[in-house]
Amino acid sequence: MAEEHHFPCDACGGDMRFDPGHDRMVCDHCGNTQPVEDAGPWGGTAIKELDFARAVAGQVEAEDVEETRVLSCPNCGAQVEFDEATHAKECPFCATPVVTGTGTHRHIKPRGLLPFALEERQAHDAMNAWLGKLWFAPNGLQQYARKGRKMTGIYVPFWTFDADTTSRYSGQRGDDYYVTRTVTRNGERKTIRERRTRWSARSGTVRRFFDDVLVLASRSLPKSYTDALEPWDLSEIVPYRPDFIAGFRSEGYTVELEEGFTEARGYMDRMILRDVKFDIGGDRQRVHDIDTEVRDVTFKHVLLPVWLAAYKYQGESYRFVVNGRTGKVQGERPWSTWKIALAVLLGVILAAGLGYLYATTQ
Repeated sequence: MAEEHHFPCDACGGDMRFDPGHDRMVCDHCGNTQPVEDAGPWGGTAIKELDFARAVAGQVEAEDVEETRVLSCPNCGAQVEFDEATHAKECPFCATPVVTGTGTHRHIKPRGLLPFALEERQAHDAMNAWLGKLWFAPNGLQQYARKGRKMTGIYVPFWTFDADTTSRYSGQRGDDYYVTRTVTRNGERKTIRERRTRWSARSGTVRRFFDDVLVLASRSLPKSYTDALEPWDLSEIVPYRPDFIAGFRSEGYTVELEEGFTEARGYMDRMILRDVKFDIGGDRQRVHDIDTEVRDVTFKHVLLPVWLAAYKYQGESYRFVVNGRTGKVQGERPWSTWKIALAVLLGVILAAGLGYLYATTQ
């Protein structure tokens, strides 16, 4: 789902939008502004956590669920929503033309979001600076991307999970020690120090509370891209309000709740293994078994801000994403064949020149 919210200006009737970094709504037509109520500081209202077990059992309260008409992009799978007057649009994630159809998507409502802090101009500047460092990218792509093509501000869906865990483990602790012995090598006797490890059985219990384990709930962008946009200042998440979406778009999740928790559990298991090794201590650790009890699992559906540019260049789609809070950039890039060939040629010439200088000095 890519959803838009409209807020009419009380001065001229035009659409108002959220103004990143200023905690206000602004009308681009007449310049009228009005504050977003309770926009900041972000403390105060607690964001509602939902019970994971009840949600998996289909027992989500009606107030926490909504239904919308959607169509999946045929290229990247993004869930795109249109208003009644729109019959075709370009997918904001991959620039593929999408023709409207019918279908509904019943989904859990977002409970919180991180408001955009960067304006589109700032996102463009960050992207252009990033492109400037890609020497092997074709000049045509850099010029095309820098022509001021509009970037799309999109709130990307994520799950966050909280859980309390108790893990009982068994394993071995390895303590290194050294012995000195004499060996004969090539007819010479030498004294060497050898490291050896003394192993002893260990078992115990570690406990950890996980707070806001973040999982991407979209398939529209490669996970490697969104991972590279971290860290996110999750402590600044605010309760969801349509005001913050005004002038932007929001995507619906396509990674279902249970699948999201499976990924979160993988992260938890890695952290628990680290805790176990630390608890075992010593110089080395062998972990034979970990039995983890997971309790009181709760979750939220949250939206995080991303500026997105999708470009068609020589028949291929290229995407650039910018963290809407920090300006961190990630994206796809083609390689310029002639630039690579030139670099190889220069390398060969340099190597030949160094070889010649070396030969003439001998």
